[in-house]
Amino acid sequence: MSGHSKWSTIKRKKGAADAKRGKLFTKIIKEIMVAARMGGGDINANPRLRSAVLAAKAENMPKDNIDRAIKKGTGELEGVNYEELSYEGYGPGGVAMLVEVLTDNKNRTVADVRHIFSKYNGNLGENGCVSWMFEKKGLIVVEKRGVDEDRLMEVALEAGALDVKDSGKEFEVTADPASFESVKKALEEAGFKYNYAEITMVAQSNIRLSGREAEQMLKLMEGLEDSDDVQKVYGNFDIAEEEMERLSA
Repeated sequence: MSGHSKWSTIKRKKGAADAKRGKLFTKIIKEIMVAARMGGGDINANPRLRSAVLAAKAENMPKDNIDRAIKKGTGELEGVNYEELSYEGYGPGGVAMLVEVLTDNKNRTVADVRHIFSKYNGNLGENGCVSWMFEKKGLIVVEKRGVDEDRLMEVALEAGALDVKDSGKEFEVTADPASFESVKKALEEAGFKYNYAEITMVAQSNIRLSGREAEQMLKLMEGLEDSDDVQKVYGNFDIAEEEMERLSA
């Protein structure tokens, strides 16, 4: 399982505190604003905006908040102009990491990201040092319990998925970003329930972490995602199921 979806699994087990939820709303609003600014305010003609709005609805964000964010993005309402940036670096055990941010002050943001990397035994690298190891794909994670693997594979591949992998307690369905929505819809219509569905960066290969390195890696992920400017964090790490249980307890 990719580092990002692995981290998402741990976050679900820990549960989201109210303070974290407020921070998540802020991140989603930023994404809606930038998506609307770049591609317009029509969700039917702007796939990035549509994904952001779906994410907002999944978190039960009020419709007024969503509409206001879209209008700020399109310029109908006054709003902050956020810049999209990405940082690359290495985490504990040599894990390759990508950090995507939306910021109105890149000097503040890079200092914050560098500090978090250093705090948890990682280091910020130069642009291009690890991005070649990742590929943008749609990823849908389906819990294995009660699922017919052959049926899942049949539905997913017919809808345009690239692959279906058994990752232990879950199946990972990957798709090209262009086919992601149609694959997700096909799975939903066939009755498959997923734990995670997003356009993400998938690593070519993963590093298996355990013990101290696994613990530091998850603290680094948490520290980065807790930053107001950080939108998404990716890492090419894997953690054994038994280690996952210990760390998410």
